[in-house]
Amino acid sequence: MTKEPVIDAHIHLDQYEEADRRKLLDGLQEADIRALVAVSTDLASAHRTLELARQDSRIRPAIGFHPEQPLPSEEELGALLQLIDEEQHRIAAVGEVGLPWYMRLGDPTIDRTPYEEVLSQFIRKAVDCGLPIALHAVYKDAETVCELLELHSAEQAHFHWYKGSDRTLDRIITNGWLVSVTPEVVYRPKIQHIARRVPLAQLMVETDGPWPFEGPFTGQRTDPRMLHASVMAIAGLKQLPAGTVYRELLRTTERFYGVERSI
Repeated sequence: MTKEPVIDAHIHLDQYEEADRRKLLDGLQEADIRALVAVSTDLASAHRTLELARQDSRIRPAIGFHPEQPLPSEEELGALLQLIDEEQHRIAAVGEVGLPWYMRLGDPTIDRTPYEEVLSQFIRKAVDCGLPIALHAVYKDAETVCELLELHSAEQAHFHWYKGSDRTLDRIITNGWLVSVTPEVVYRPKIQHIARRVPLAQLMVETDGPWPFEGPFTGQRTDPRMLHASVMAIAGLKQLPAGTVYRELLRTTERFYGVERSI
């Protein structure tokens, strides 16, 4: 299989066990993985991710608060926004942030409004700092996230592991925002449909590790080397040479996350 450099556009690196993380990092060069965009889930996660990035320049950290959990306290939210200000010149993005779809499935009484308010603060911060924003916007929540992005004139948005409607996907594409697909693109028809629909220039690949995958990856620890299978799947779906897909994905991710400035 042809291999060229690729970037993991979304990974929770701090959630790996130390031994697994070390093995993953030690294998990046051999696997032609140029960089990892490492998102965080809360204040403690942000500090862990920043420390990992200090130890390895291939790690591009992002600061955010994952929405599938109880709301942050005012103190934690303030500390996260301040940390973004302090670290804005060395982080890749604000993220992961978004709205709580899965929590509300389990408990429909959860009020989404305060989560929208928190997300709006992160969007405004990203815009003010000139940073991309990495989004958890699942199914119908993606429509609301689009509205908030448009309201705050956010131009650099990344919908990670998008699963919504074609109508909302077309809205994302029209706005020039980016979408990434996971290794599910190798075996899941819904994700394959999305990969076909999104222009190659607005597409990235990610693992969302350590989240596990099925199909040919069943039972495997999620590793960025899986992205090569994703690239080959995208090349097949778009009927393009693998080299063309590799180079366009790399160029898009480098530009969007500023990787070329630090790697």
